Amino acid sequence: MDAAARAGADTVKTQIVLADEILHPRTGSVSLPGGSVDLYSRFSMLERDIVFYRRLSEACESAGVTFLASVFGSTGAQMLRRLDPREIKIASPELSHIPLLREIATYGVPVLLSTGVSTLADIHEALTALESADSVTLLHCVTAYPAPPEQYNLRVVSSLRGTLGVPVGVSDHSLDAELVPMLATLQGAAVIEKHLTLSNAADGLDDPVALTPDRFALLVRSVHAAAESLPAGRDRILDEITVRYGKDTVKAVLGDGIKRVAACERGNYGRTNRSIHALVDIEAGATISKENCAILRTEKELQPGLHPRYWDQIMGCRVTSPAGAGDGITWHHLLTRR
Repeated sequence: MDAAARAGADTVKTQIVLADEILHPRTGSVSLPGGSVDLYSRFSMLERDIVFYRRLSEACESAGVTFLASVFGSTGAQMLRRLDPREIKIASPELSHIPLLREIATYGVPVLLSTGVSTLADIHEALTALESADSVTLLHCVTAYPAPPEQYNLRVVSSLRGTLGVPVGVSDHSLDAELVPMLATLQGAAVIEKHLTLSNAADGLDDPVALTPDRFALLVRSVHAAAESLPAGRDRILDEITVRYGKDTVKAVLGDGIKRVAACERGNYGRTNRSIHALVDIEAGATISKENCAILRTEKELQPGLHPRYWDQIMGCRVTSPAGAGDGITWHHLLTRR
């Protein structure tokens, strides 16, 4: 928190991780910059109680920055609510967690919603679920670690703002401290999010692709300079960026402004997003309930289930075909062919 404040951050975001709200124990491993990781085990190691998060909130207040946290389920959201947050962050995989979004919309707190691995239709559905929220700011995002800057398509910032009528920022997972943040600022980004680490050699999941405090400070200076140049100095800043990075690179990073799933994300669409999964073995004849099913990320090894939009509809439905623990619940499990 202190390092972020010294580097010029306005807000520091952490995550309220409760493994059972995110993954099934059978989820398996994924390859990350630091190596292969068993996700459920690692997320279980990251669990902390509310006292820990209250201390983080107090540390942010002492450092002069706003405390922010991502939540992944109802229990974590209610924990954060007890800390009286100024705003709440929803990560990209939870954009499809419609029941969670509907709950958070009742909190009367501004929401930051990341939009990686999503289509325009997905975003519209999420905004509908959040329509009673105090306010919503979207964060255009490419969910890859690291994310190729050439796939950022930053003209999406202005096109989403114009199409959906909400503020739009950027959550940047690329390695460069300035390229994506500065170009995003020139596109009118309301927020820039970037991972921060004290050392790239640390063993956190994202430490290898995060910015150290000195490079984060460079990002802050560059973004402020770009913002202060607007609107009259926009072309001058764009020319300076083009000289540094090359015309072809800048053209690619800006893209065409059409919202689509980036090439590096396509293999994860429907898998990092949430769907309905069996928590335990469910036999034919059993009834779907909150005790035997949950809305979870699928990831690599399991098969996705129904979209969370169907959560309320399938509660109380009788299972016609058995499902194993961790399996995605599909219409196959609920319908019988005549």
